Amino acid sequence: MDAVPDDIAAGLARRFETAGEAVRTVQTHISWVLLAGGFAWKLKKPVRFGFLDFSTVARRRHACEEELRLNRRLAPSLYLGVVPVRAGPDGPTLDGHGAVIDWAVKMNRLPDGALASERLAAGTLEPAHLAAFAQRLEAFHRVAPVAGPESPYGRPESIRGDALDALDALAGSAGFADAETCARLRAWVEARAGELAPRWAARRRIGRVREGHGDLHLDNVLVTDGDVTAFDCIEFDAGLRWIDTASDVAFLVMDLLARGRDDLAWGFLDDHLQVGGDFDALDVLRFYIVHRAVVRALVSTLRERGGTAGSGPGAARYLEVALAATRGAAPRLAITHGLPGSGKTRVARGLLEHTGAVRLRSDVERKRAAGLAALDDSRAAGDLYVASADEATYARLAGLARSALLAGWPVIVDAAFLRRSQRDRFRDLAAALGVPFAIVDCDAPMAVLRERVAARRARGDDASEADTDVLEALSTSQAPLGDDEDPVTLRVPTDRPIGFAELAGRWAAMR
Repeated sequence: MDAVPDDIAAGLARRFETAGEAVRTVQTHISWVLLAGGFAWKLKKPVRFGFLDFSTVARRRHACEEELRLNRRLAPSLYLGVVPVRAGPDGPTLDGHGAVIDWAVKMNRLPDGALASERLAAGTLEPAHLAAFAQRLEAFHRVAPVAGPESPYGRPESIRGDALDALDALAGSAGFADAETCARLRAWVEARAGELAPRWAARRRIGRVREGHGDLHLDNVLVTDGDVTAFDCIEFDAGLRWIDTASDVAFLVMDLLARGRDDLAWGFLDDHLQVGGDFDALDVLRFYIVHRAVVRALVSTLRERGGTAGSGPGAARYLEVALAATRGAAPRLAITHGLPGSGKTRVARGLLEHTGAVRLRSDVERKRAAGLAALDDSRAAGDLYVASADEATYARLAGLARSALLAGWPVIVDAAFLRRSQRDRFRDLAAALGVPFAIVDCDAPMAVLRERVAARRARGDDASEADTDVLEALSTSQAPLGDDEDPVTLRVPTDRPIGFAELAGRWAAMR
């Protein structure tokens, strides 16, 4: 192993100070970051763990070059280059012509308070930020290289092995005392890995294993004016970033849960599903949430042991999230009901944020089936609202709902459901699967509906294309809820404040 370069980091800091530059050193368990002026210099620590090896100058240089290459995919303006650290007469320097003694990644300095974790702590991380990041992440995954048939990445045995290795490393960490929890998680991982192996193999075949980020927690998400992106991806082990795209998504969901923001966690998941439509990921997502929680518990333990504990959740909290994910929420099915402008989408969103439910939205899936994005004008693909297209849309929603319920998720189908046959189809589905069924009836005065629909069309920021003419036509042709539907109906007047926690409780209580 090379000479330990902590003196290099300290020497560079002194060099900045001698030049009159205020400098701050940030330390993790694998790196130092020197913050001076408008720049940051990141040096790798000469450490060797089971998951990385920075023990030589050559290895650290390679890791720096990989960090630059990989992070320019999502944050090109942040990463400036890889620079040599040289020996100088007065200690290490970033200038001169002395022998190269180490390497550093040069970056633009992050604005204070720009990390998503900092925003969350300050109460300024908004759902809109996470919605924007869901768009960014989906676009990133869409063009990321795909693991080929001969690639070693994303194979079922690797996914199982990585999860078990993380648990074993955590259980064996010095000072870690929760061996019972690790044993419970290990038993669950082994059981689920056997069940999920065919799903993992199928997702690999269809190209869901890609060169992703690999470390997508809130400390690695950057929120600045007009942009939300990620940085500091995994550069030291290709196997940790060549992963199922659902694993990247699960990481951020998990970290929000660990920080007590279930609403933002489930909202982000909903945003990502609406953008990309990867509902097939629901089969494997809980496993990835458990795995990612164990990984963060291990990192927290390593940091605490090395004296560099961060300000986020500790190992115990991450393990709580892992255990909760093994239990999940009981699957149940709800459909919305109401005219355009009645608030169905707002109610479904608020309900999923309080329950962890999956939302299936007719306006989005109708367009997705035609190859359109949510905000595209459907006229580009012909009339998507004729009877045959309507039937196809509800059939698609039923198929997705069935799969999500079988994967163990509560489901909310966000659609008008103005015809009795449409509602009966989903009530029968719930009965066939043995899950509770509810109708969330959204309503407001007609004048309010007209005003909402007109305003929505003027903004052009929603997948719904209903205008006031459609509203008027549907108001006279809808089939009202029957008396036999009343026992399973949750009525929500949307022209007054909605208590979503109370509504979620009412839904959970339905049997």
